[in-house]
Amino acid sequence: MRRPNVPADAVHRRGDAPPGIRVALIASSFAPFVGGVEEHVARVAEQLQARGDEVEVWTVDRGERTRSARSFGVRYLPTPLPARSARDLVRFAVRAPGALSKWARAVREFHPDVLSVQCFGPNGLYALGLHRRYGVPLVVTSHGETLGDDNGVYARSALLRRGLRDAVVAASAVTAPSEYVLADLRARFGLRGGVVIPNGVGSAPVIGRVERRDNLFVAVGRLGRMKGFDLLIDAFVEADLPDAELEIIGDGPERAVLQEQIDRADVGGRVRMAGQGTAEVVAARMAAATAVVVPSRSEAFGIVALEAWRGGAPLVMTSRGGAAEFVRDAEDGLLVDPTDRQGLASAMRRILRDETLRRTLATNGRARLPEFEWARIAESYARLFRGTVGAERAT
Repeated sequence: MRRPNVPADAVHRRGDAPPGIRVALIASSFAPFVGGVEEHVARVAEQLQARGDEVEVWTVDRGERTRSARSFGVRYLPTPLPARSARDLVRFAVRAPGALSKWARAVREFHPDVLSVQCFGPNGLYALGLHRRYGVPLVVTSHGETLGDDNGVYARSALLRRGLRDAVVAASAVTAPSEYVLADLRARFGLRGGVVIPNGVGSAPVIGRVERRDNLFVAVGRLGRMKGFDLLIDAFVEADLPDAELEIIGDGPERAVLQEQIDRADVGGRVRMAGQGTAEVVAARMAAATAVVVPSRSEAFGIVALEAWRGGAPLVMTSRGGAAEFVRDAEDGLLVDPTDRQGLASAMRRILRDETLRRTLATNGRARLPEFEWARIAESYARLFRGTVGAERAT
């Protein structure tokens, strides 16, 4: 039975098991911005489209857009939110009607069968509003935004906390890349159940031939506190490996602080802040690395682990978070608590000195890659979306 508040043109009915459905992937961020969520959404969209579904990405309009050719449509939509100051409330009152009109138009023009929120932020609040207004089934995917937020958005925003709680209750399904993330949603946001759909990894960028080095540690990621690069620098100093080098690839708010830490430790000749790297640069450095180290204080999943496996690099991985659910200690990676400086230093010494261990970790890691192909990840979403739509149409 169609819900009474759904306009006649807002939901397509093509039988209980349609060969293709319309999916709106509602992302907190998208290209031209670069990151794990942006990559995840783009790859899932491509795979669903290739399967015969119709897909659009709806994302927060942050003032920058991309015109690159894609197999799916992208809408950049405004997401003003109310705030406490009188000036901000007035600004919201002025902007909100136009924003709501654009979101409603997206529903009328695309006719989504399911609203899939990817990383809950202002995008999630607007998606929840569409679900309530039109009755389109809602699926929420958390990417660890409640756990790994350096800016403390969830700690500061009662609106986001309440919205996520309401969305979790209203959603037909909730997914996350790890049980670690789902456990937080259960403990703090009222989730019951939940489904793990891991992140994926695609083919490596094309690079020239690169020689593997025997003295180079590489770390990659946004330079924020949660990523733990300060812990890695301390552990590298503690390891006392005079012939080894550490290269940190990435950019972010902690860059100057990390450089000061390097200067104070007087290891500037052996620890290098390489800045933001392209996909090709990252792949080339991983191909050269003796080992890739992921020292995060909290990691919802750990896409860098998959990239290390793809690049044939041995992996030293944080045990704090979702990676401990798929990385097998001493088989395809070394799991270490990065807040244990001596423990992390010991792991770095061990992997540098044990060539047999490095070969084992790299070989076993690369063998795991088929588990994380994007086609397989998209298939998990497709089954979930079809089940959601089928259940809705059966009521």
